[in-house]
Amino acid sequence: MNLRIGNGYDVHQLVNDRPLILGGVTIPHNKGLLGHSDADVLTHTIMDALLGALALGSIGDHFPDTDTAYKNANSMRLLDHVLQLISQKGFSIINIDTVVVAQEPKLKPYIEAIRQSLATALGLPLDRVSVKATTTEKLGFEGRKEGISCHGVVLLQGLL
Repeated sequence: MNLRIGNGYDVHQLVNDRPLILGGVTIPHNKGLLGHSDADVLTHTIMDALLGALALGSIGDHFPDTDTAYKNANSMRLLDHVLQLISQKGFSIINIDTVVVAQEPKLKPYIEAIRQSLATALGLPLDRVSVKATTTEKLGFEGRKEGISCHGVVLLQGLL
């Protein structure tokens, strides 16, 4: 079997007057993430992991923040482009596993909606999409509520 593992990581600063979007779901909060696109740190992590699994660079290579075409872009649409690349290379996703690191907001009430959003976007059964959330016990930039980070891994299988 032709298997590939990809690792992804992303971080964005929390700021006023921006929506907080994770995995394509808008989370009610008094701050949102700053970025050139919609700053969906979770979807960015997944895209980086998918690209990394096939040595296709990073999301910065494919969607540079210097390109006005991606200003305020919906990350779920960018994910569609990455999925096309994965398919063109003859691979499919077996599963993804992610962890969002945020002191607040508490994400547990939104995890299932986020998982469903991602499963739909990725064309995967829900049981192949893991989204977890944790705090840093008030340590680091996440603990000081300055930003949110995300780690993720993906497993791909070659179809040929």
